[in-house]
Amino acid sequence: MPDAHLKEVPLARTELLRGHFLHVVRDTVRLPTGAEATREFVLHPGAVMVIGLLDDGRVVLERQYRHPMQAVMVEFPAGKLDPGEGSLACGRRELREETGYTAREWAFAGRLAPTIAYSDEVIDIWFARGLRLGERALDDGEALDVFAATPAELQAMCRDGRVIDCKTLVGALWLQNVLSGAWVLDWQENPGP
Repeated sequence: MPDAHLKEVPLARTELLRGHFLHVVRDTVRLPTGAEATREFVLHPGAVMVIGLLDDGRVVLERQYRHPMQAVMVEFPAGKLDPGEGSLACGRRELREETGYTAREWAFAGRLAPTIAYSDEVIDIWFARGLRLGERALDDGEALDVFAATPAELQAMCRDGRVIDCKTLVGALWLQNVLSGAWVLDWQENPGP
């Protein structure tokens, strides 16, 4: 194994917090040097982000207040996986619940790990097209505005700091490369779960 000299070996785990959303643990690990150290981090069930492409070329975005940032953030639709839920099922659910849109075609793009220093969260990136607008079904207490922007407008928001959300910045990179033809997606009409 070529990375064995970098690997930390878990020895013990202590639960620090189990809240409604966050689960924080402290692991004791053996370092490659043989010494022991601790690592505190958030366990996360995973999430999905959807880059919804409208027929007119614009993308679906949201404005949502994020309490830790004390600000309204511009983001692509996204949400965490429910227990036992598949990635595509989560993407379909989140797109419909948050924006009201359903999609005819889906393409898996990739994954991102937004906070590798303190969380095991992984976000799957899906593209959706052939969008049809229906009714939203927001979660209790959820408030957000849905709007559309051209790819150029999104790039400008990323460049000037109106978009600072990590997943949305990565999504903008994916979008730019897909639209340029540099990165190709495998689109599927009504794929399974």
